[in-house]
Amino acid sequence: MSAHVIPTDQQLRLFIERIERLEEEKKGLADDIRDVYAEAKSQGYEAKIMRQIVRLRRMNVQDRKEMDAMLDLYRAALGIS
Repeated sequence: MSAHVIPTDQQLRLFIERIERLEEEKKGLADDIRDVYAEAKSQGYEAKIMRQIVRLRRMNVQDRKEMDAMLDLYRAALGIS
């Protein structure tokens, strides 16, 4: 059984401040990503499709192959080319 450590007020404040800084960085990164999509869109690229490609590239190869196979199966069942 692990003992629970009760943080001091200073420790707690430091954790909260770190989280707040990271949240601000995350917001900044999200803004930067949105700007890149907007720039790509201004040059004729489809942001929606780019988001899909980014999502697919994050997947491992086997998961992506399984998803593609299931999509093909469902399309065939519904008569979608």
